[in-house]
Amino acid sequence: MSESNATSLPHLPSSSTQAQNQSNWVAQQKITETKPIIYKSEVMMQLMKMIERVSPSHASVLVMGESGTGKELIARAIHDKSNRKNKPFVAINCGALRETLLESELFGHEKGSFTGAYNKKIGLAEAANGGTLFLDEIGELPLSIQAKLLRFIQEGEIFRVGGKDPIKVDIRLVCATNRELDQEVMRGNFREDLFYRINTIVISAPPLRRRKEDISMLVNYFLGSATNSFINRGKTIDEEAMKILVKYDWPGNIRELQNTCERLQILSEGHMIMTNDLPENIRNPEVIDESMDFDPSIPLYELEKRYILKALLHYGGNKTQAAQGLGITIKTLYNKLHEYGEFEKYAVHTKPMKD
Repeated sequence: MSESNATSLPHLPSSSTQAQNQSNWVAQQKITETKPIIYKSEVMMQLMKMIERVSPSHASVLVMGESGTGKELIARAIHDKSNRKNKPFVAINCGALRETLLESELFGHEKGSFTGAYNKKIGLAEAANGGTLFLDEIGELPLSIQAKLLRFIQEGEIFRVGGKDPIKVDIRLVCATNRELDQEVMRGNFREDLFYRINTIVISAPPLRRRKEDISMLVNYFLGSATNSFINRGKTIDEEAMKILVKYDWPGNIRELQNTCERLQILSEGHMIMTNDLPENIRNPEVIDESMDFDPSIPLYELEKRYILKALLHYGGNKTQAAQGLGITIKTLYNKLHEYGEFEKYAVHTKPMKD
């Protein structure tokens, strides 16, 4: 997967302080480009059908998935297939900025509102007016900014830092997280009312290990047109080497695959990438002993229960990721937890959901 055709912001005056300059760079470089979504697997076909269905609406979308699965590309695809496609698509990584800078980046500030605010600044929410605002890693938002974001979603207006007049803004909100936000709500780290506002529609980005049919296409794409492709561009890959790449589980998902392809592009000798060119951890990953002696005292039901609960433990209680890792639907996982009498322990909420 990948991104081009940058949508640029209008010139945003910024303060001259080093911290502000840094935050402006981080935020502005997230005004993303359009990259194709590379796939042929069934799980991705279903995902693209989901995108087609939800894009024409104005509903808020929450994209869930592990780090590196291409959540921003999904957000961009939703924007490009919506009625807002000719308006800005503006993205900000909520985990990349300190709390003091994040509010100014998101909502802007008035001249003189704080030390170093030498000019008025338009925030990214205002710059996205008419288009789509993508909040990546929304689970990292501090509670104080969560409250202001909730007001923005409810009222459709913002206040710049230091400003007294509300500014009407029309955006479609798409958020992404690699956390299970319902668990963060229960821990007190994420506002329950905000959670209900942003998850009108939930889309799951599958990990690369669940779409292995796509790996060869992605490898060829990254070798031919990825970042830095002007260096040794056009290299091909040996069939055996490709088999090893397909077999590997890619814990870092597409981002890890892309980085590996770019490294191979630069460091491998010759026109064709061979098995010996692959990193050692990919050629010889740690092998987990899956052998198991039959024990007539343990019924299949008990083995299944143990395995499912181990999956939940492995994913830190994240039911969406556990279901993906097990290759079952979230509904099946819920049914199993009810069957085992473990549902309350892993319940989303112990009280009825609010309207």
